[in-house]
Amino acid sequence: MAVSIAIETPLQDDVRGLVARLNDHLQPLSPPEFQFKMTVDQMAGADTTVFVARDESGKAIGMGALKLHSAELGEVKRMFTDAEVRGKRVGSALLEAIVGLARQKNLSTVVLETGTGEGMAEAHRLYTRSGFVTRGAFLDYPASEWSAFFEMPLNQEQPA
Repeated sequence: MAVSIAIETPLQDDVRGLVARLNDHLQPLSPPEFQFKMTVDQMAGADTTVFVARDESGKAIGMGALKLHSAELGEVKRMFTDAEVRGKRVGSALLEAIVGLARQKNLSTVVLETGTGEGMAEAHRLYTRSGFVTRGAFLDYPASEWSAFFEMPLNQEQPA
């Protein structure tokens, strides 16, 4: 399957649809107070870069974002792929694009918060396969049984 990934505005109907499907997926997995969702308007802020994956027909099939917290720290936000493309490396390609941008920006660390439980097992596998390691809570996220925290320290040397 041919997939293209590009930086796009989240203020498009098809990207709004991805956000809505992500929210629907997350809703039953944890209490609302432990769901740290960015709205589409927040995703469109100057501190956030949104990547959209599209199939060969141009349909939006996945997304992910890099939110900058400082000159050293970035956070992966709103990672999602449609169910019909899971297992086809769309999520991996999105995550590679996000980490690549973090490297371009000379960030020293990329972090992420995600849910726990069976509904998030695929996401955990993606993050650990991609080089993220578990860590404790960061920023203003509370430590809880509903959240898992990951980080990827970035060396600034690019592989040959």
